[in-house]
Amino acid sequence: MIIEREATVERGWLSAGELLTYYEVQGTGDPLVILHGGFAPVETFSEFSPLLSQHYRTYSPERRGHGRMPDPGGPMTYEIMADDTIAFIDAIGAGPVHLVGWSDGGNVAMIVAVRRPDLVRKLVIIGTAVNIHGGTPIAQAMASRMTVQDLPPALVDAYANLSPDGADHFPVVFARLSRALYETTLELDDLARIPAPTLVMAADDDLVSITHLEAMRDALPHGQLAIVPGTSHGLPLEKPALTADLILGFLADDQVVKLMPTRDHA
Repeated sequence: MIIEREATVERGWLSAGELLTYYEVQGTGDPLVILHGGFAPVETFSEFSPLLSQHYRTYSPERRGHGRMPDPGGPMTYEIMADDTIAFIDAIGAGPVHLVGWSDGGNVAMIVAVRRPDLVRKLVIIGTAVNIHGGTPIAQAMASRMTVQDLPPALVDAYANLSPDGADHFPVVFARLSRALYETTLELDDLARIPAPTLVMAADDDLVSITHLEAMRDALPHGQLAIVPGTSHGLPLEKPALTADLILGFLADDQVVKLMPTRDHA
């Protein structure tokens, strides 16, 4: 149920599965669901999501333990958050939707597409490895020793300002969510179960290895790959207009005809 409107953004709470989920809605058109990254609220995409909402009705739900959402306790795995997302899409009654996920929002999105392909029209995953083995050596080393102090201060401050659990609870959420990439059951071969056309996108200085990104593209029945130059893991924040343009081109009904295809006829 929508409870607040401000300019072109609708904000509200919706009972979805076992959670009361906070979400924001913008724009008109076909439904598109955007999944934020780890430890981030929906405000992370304040410059990015409006670009998509010029063409689509965009839904931005927050996940358990993120932003305004309380920590319900217990495990915090990508599989659990995928079930939360499935419940949210079912609750808004908008499926099939275009599904866009950044960072571990991409992990959640992939699992949704595997478990409920009927809910996903097209899929975009940004800066995401299937599991920890797809990270660059530097990223894997970072993940193994990361602490709260290693996070961008803006994320820590956002949690303190928004979470109903209070700033002191953040280390608890951080510890559980930090294990999710190690606990996921998703494997590269599982991507073959995603029938939706899928855009795999990453920065040229991302946390995911180029070899793994290519393997993801090849494992998908209808996969495309975009590497954005001059960006890091924060590419939708660093170059929101270019990121949105690539996504909008991919989501368009009319696709460019390849002049010299190789993969399509391998």
